[in-house]
Amino acid sequence: MPHREEDMAAMDVRTLSLKDALDLAISIEEEARVRYDEFSKITGGRYAGDASDMFRQMAGYEARHGEDLAARRRQLFGESPRRITPDDLDDVEAPDRGAPRTFMSARQALEVALAAEEKAHDFYADALREVKDAEVRKLFQELLEEESNHVKLVRGRLEQLPGGPDVEEDEADAPGSDGG
Repeated sequence: MPHREEDMAAMDVRTLSLKDALDLAISIEEEARVRYDEFSKITGGRYAGDASDMFRQMAGYEARHGEDLAARRRQLFGESPRRITPDDLDDVEAPDRGAPRTFMSARQALEVALAAEEKAHDFYADALREVKDAEVRKLFQELLEEESNHVKLVRGRLEQLPGGPDVEEDEADAPGSDGG
C-alpha cells in the first residue's frame, strides 16, 4: 500500500475490494480530522466563531463521517485488520498543511475547508471513472454525493459570514504580509 503522496496517485482504485475501499474512505476522514485538529490549535481560540472554532467544527464533521464509515465496515467485515490507514495517504481530503496562520479569520478558515472538501469531491469523481467493482462504485458514488453536500454546507456557511474586506482579511492575515 502507498505511503507518500506520489504513491497515493499510484494506488490502483480499480483493484480495491469493498473492505479496502471502506478502509481508504475511513483513512481519508481520519487524516482530515487530525489536520483540522492541528489547525485549530495553531489558530488558537480568540473568540467564539473564530478560525479555531471553524476548524474544530470541521474536525467534528470529519470524525462523525469517519465513525459512520467505520460502523458500516464493522457491520460488513467485523474487526478484520485494516490494510489501508491514514499513514498510507497524504492530502486526499486533508487541508493544505501550509494554510493556517495564527490570526486567520473565520472566512479564511472556511475557504481552507472548502478547498479540502472540493479536493475530496474531485478524488471520488476521478476514482469513479476507474472503479469497476459494483459495490465499490456504489460506495464511491455515495461518498461523492456526501462530499458534494459538504461543499454546499461550507459554501453556505461562507455566505452567512459578514462580508469583508476588513483589516484582518486584507492585511493582518495576508500570506507574506507584515501585518501592517
